[in-house]
Amino acid sequence: QVQLVESGGGLVQPGGSLRLSCAASGFTFSNYVMSWYRQAPGKERELVASIGRTGSTVTAAASVKGRFTISRDNAKNTVYLQMNSLKPEDTAVYFCKAVIDMVYWGKGTLVTVSS
Repeated sequence: QVQLVESGGGLVQPGGSLRLSCAASGFTFSNYVMSWYRQAPGKERELVASIGRTGSTVTAAASVKGRFTISRDNAKNTVYLQMNSLKPEDTAVYFCKAVIDMVYWGKGTLVTVSS
């Protein structure tokens, strides 16, 4: 069955960096667009970034452009989110998403940006 498992979250100071990983299994990873979303307390889930099947097509939310980079390794069935220059408003649970026969979500990883 399809599984998406996020990791790499934690507590970081403003201005710091984290790299999130999403390990995928149960489907042909290289055939699908992968996305990162986030949900802050009391807010709706929002798209952070998406990456095409080969990694050549990338989209990102305006709020993270220039700070966050999405990438993928199809040999490892993993999508990454490199987050630099983190701000307190980046605090959220970060989710990995794949749309295959239906929408699949991971359970999320918590990122807290605080001094």
